[in-house]
Amino acid sequence: MPEKSWTLRKATVDDAEALTKCMHAAYGIYALQLKGVFLPPMTANYEDEIRDFPVWIAEANDRLVGGLVLMPEEDCMSIANIAVHPEFQGKGLGRGLLALAEAEAGKQDYHEMRLTTHVALTENVLFYTRLGWSEIDRDETRIYMRKSLK
Repeated sequence: MPEKSWTLRKATVDDAEALTKCMHAAYGIYALQLKGVFLPPMTANYEDEIRDFPVWIAEANDRLVGGLVLMPEEDCMSIANIAVHPEFQGKGLGRGLLALAEAEAGKQDYHEMRLTTHVALTENVLFYTRLGWSEIDRDETRIYMRKSLK
């Protein structure tokens, strides 16, 4: 894994604007694959997300370069959103954010994590699969995945 060049911390509402820009950059690279479909991260109000859910950000050189939004549910911890700025993809940050998500789920005694991704984002599905996630369902646009923590 490349040398870690970023730090993780809990987000504050002051991070909302930078998090929005990071999410748009991260998901914007998929515009052609998604053919005009806007994923929820593109329309989310990150001030509300930060107030309502556990949200972490990654910073490098005083710049927000990644984000993670968790959604605790009754029977699992869901990753509502995870994204890495295109300039920081391939540097281990996605793995770092997923490891943080798993650690947080474990602290809250969850035994399972879940996430949803778009069917057109095949490289993301492969990435998650390599990290122990498995597909549990799909529809026309989404793939639902899970990972056991125990």
